[in-house]
Amino acid sequence: MNSFRHRHRFTLGLPPLALLIAAAGCSSADGTGSAAVPSPDAKATKLCRNLDKALPAKVDGESRDDPEPASALTAGWGSPAIILRCGVARPPKMADPEVADGRDPDALPGGVDGVDWLMERQDDGAFRFTTANREAYVEVHVPRGQDTSGVLIDLAPAVKEAIPEGIAS
Repeated sequence: MNSFRHRHRFTLGLPPLALLIAAAGCSSADGTGSAAVPSPDAKATKLCRNLDKALPAKVDGESRDDPEPASALTAGWGSPAIILRCGVARPPKMADPEVADGRDPDALPGGVDGVDWLMERQDDGAFRFTTANREAYVEVHVPRGQDTSGVLIDLAPAVKEAIPEGIAS
């Protein structure tokens, strides 16, 4: 099966995800202001363009400042930048049974305000969040030291509005 949804429905709620988010640390990271632009199929591209129109001007108090190269498939806020990329490939960890069962210390599924996410701690201390159970995958990179508590809450309304629940192709 091609979807995390079919293999395992998220069973962990906000508290475990919040604990991992809170563990993000306090040191700063260098923001580059650039992001690789995904190459999704036509359906996901249309959904991502809709998401771009729905995204908030501020995320976790940071103003929108899109990365280079300019694209409706990417967005950014603050410095170092919180980077959103829409139309990314399915993360390999979504098929990992240890993630679904909460046994992987560096990856955890959860939901925030009606949007399911896979949270992955990166080697550099940053976090990558990827939507699950949506018709397109949306990835959000939160740099090390960035207070992540409001990021997913601020992005949830736009994701729910623009990316329907379902299975990404």
